[in-house]
Amino acid sequence: MAVDVLTEIVIGRPCAEVAGYAADPSHAPQWYANIESVRWQTPPPVQVGSRMDFVARFLGRRLAYTYEIVDLVPGERIVMRTAQGPFPMETTYTWQPVDATGTRMTLRNRGEPSGFGRVAAPVMAAAMRRANEKDLARLKRLLEGSPHGV
Repeated sequence: MAVDVLTEIVIGRPCAEVAGYAADPSHAPQWYANIESVRWQTPPPVQVGSRMDFVARFLGRRLAYTYEIVDLVPGERIVMRTAQGPFPMETTYTWQPVDATGTRMTLRNRGEPSGFGRVAAPVMAAAMRRANEKDLARLKRLLEGSPHGV
């Protein structure tokens, strides 16, 4: 069973600001509760082909994985993918202006678990949805909390 989790939020900051902050993997530990660290394998800034090592905790387990940027439209969309491990994952962020000062951000995680992960996919999807909703809310608080964003 595939996992496909889509969450979204409206953030009261201009689209370029939200996209600029969220598309920089270096910021992930500030707004993702489960991400402990990000280390660039390739030099910043983010571009197609960029690779970063992530360390995270999910469902009580430590996960280390490498994301590669496979699609990037600055200010609109970024797609990153990992192929190693028991749960290959693709993560997509999109940003759309809702008005001059607001942005709709979507966060989509898709993957095809193998082994035990296949059996646990419904539980994983539910946990991922809860985590994504909390992370987007945290990003919203972070970006809206500063008069000039981050």
